[in-house]
Amino acid sequence: MDTNQIREAILAGDTAMGIEFGSTRIKAVLVTGDNQPVASGSHDWENRYENNVWTYSMEDITTGLQDCYSDLAKDVKAKYDVELTTLGAIGISAMMHGYMAFDKDGKLLAPFRTWRNNITGPASEALSAEFAFHIPQRWSIAHLYQAILNGEDHIPQISYLTTLAGYIHWKLTGEKVMGVGEASGMFPIDSEINDYDAVMLDKFDALVADKGYSWKIREILPKVLSAGDGAGALTEEGAAFLDVSGKLQAGVPLCPPEGDAGTGMVATNSVDKRTGNVSAGTSVFAMLVLDHALSKPYEEIDMVTTPDGSPVAMVHSNNCTSDLNAWVGLFKEFADAAGVDMDMNTLYGTLYNKAMEGDMDCGGLLAYCYLSGEHMTGFEEGRPMVVRTPESKFNLANFMRVNLYTSLGALKIGMDILTKQEHVAVEQIMGHGGLFKTKGVGQSIMAAAMDTPVTVMETAGEGGAWGIALLASYMKQKAEGQSLGDYLNEKVFAGQAGSRMEPDPDAVAGFETFIKRYIEGLPIERAAVENL
Repeated sequence: MDTNQIREAILAGDTAMGIEFGSTRIKAVLVTGDNQPVASGSHDWENRYENNVWTYSMEDITTGLQDCYSDLAKDVKAKYDVELTTLGAIGISAMMHGYMAFDKDGKLLAPFRTWRNNITGPASEALSAEFAFHIPQRWSIAHLYQAILNGEDHIPQISYLTTLAGYIHWKLTGEKVMGVGEASGMFPIDSEINDYDAVMLDKFDALVADKGYSWKIREILPKVLSAGDGAGALTEEGAAFLDVSGKLQAGVPLCPPEGDAGTGMVATNSVDKRTGNVSAGTSVFAMLVLDHALSKPYEEIDMVTTPDGSPVAMVHSNNCTSDLNAWVGLFKEFADAAGVDMDMNTLYGTLYNKAMEGDMDCGGLLAYCYLSGEHMTGFEEGRPMVVRTPESKFNLANFMRVNLYTSLGALKIGMDILTKQEHVAVEQIMGHGGLFKTKGVGQSIMAAAMDTPVTVMETAGEGGAWGIALLASYMKQKAEGQSLGDYLNEKVFAGQAGSRMEPDPDAVAGFETFIKRYIEGLPIERAAVENL
């Protein structure tokens, strides 16, 4: 489309907007009927660690949403000289999991507890045993049960339990609903019916029956919807909440809210069986769409679903690029002190490419990027560190390479369970997120870690905001009986091959040497947590 065609599409409402709340940035993307991004907006934010809980305040959430939308509207005005007054469809996405509990009047009963919290160990263990299904610590049901075990006063008052995406959708539409992919990070899903597992719902109610609560678990969870379903429309109150300028009109249809795992699958065309994707940023997670059931539950593997309900094995690590970014920031300080004017993109590119000159096994260096706890390896807290022996080859290339390797270390442990023990077939992994911005580097490291071809598309940088915009478009445009996978193949990704990189056998062997050192060195990380 040329500029005039895009302007006309915006005026006619032949658009879809996706907004996703990431860990460090809220992003909005506007697409036209051909599903290509034509405008964007963003708002930077950061979580807070308050009273031993990782959280975002309600004010942060509200102002972040409004500022992000305002930034998008400004981009539309600047590029196309039109005011954004209507949209064809809207989709809301956010970091999965966490805990947002409200009373009957819509009041938040406890500070928002994000996915980053590893504070529900007893609940996770008890529910996993009761359900014979792994319940990760960050899941909403684990947070709820832990609050019950803790005897928290607000529990009897709960009227609605949701996630960040579900909360924003509720504010915009008044609808207490959720996409099945996001719902699968709250409570286990039965993929035969695309709804919560009825047996497990009954088991949970039986577990808490002696508490005498007025609610049943079914009553406080969001209603589950699948990709393509209508999920309500923007109300007058919702429009005013989103657009403080008052220009956006009510009535815009919304698709079911989804989590960042689901939007990542959509944005990388990874919703069909035997496909997979890895999202690598503040945290890192891999999603493999299964063609057969796993033989047993694993603590390291989460079972979730695609936005249309197919079973997915998810490997999630809390820590990925945060510590790596901190090191790059340190080099930026040095450059500034030396009077060298270097922008961050150039700095990242220089350091990442230097890593490719390093030894395949990082020259004997070891690093842990645990800025926070890491459930994959059993840590409730983290201590970032770099460790070496006198014999290690300590140079810049190996230093950068080990910090790239360790950003995928915990992920590698979980992926090895799927590929080496469960023999899950993966024909290709699609990569997206900040780790892949420097061409070829993160992609090469990921291919070595996974021993699988990794493809990165040019559109991967648009990320989850684009993914939820595509889900909004699918709801609006889908043909009768057209599956989500077929829609993506035919209407979005047709002709887009992306850049595919095969694993280098020497790099694969080097990563295997590193991961052995990584596992054997975990007591060093434990000692740091206990003594520092």
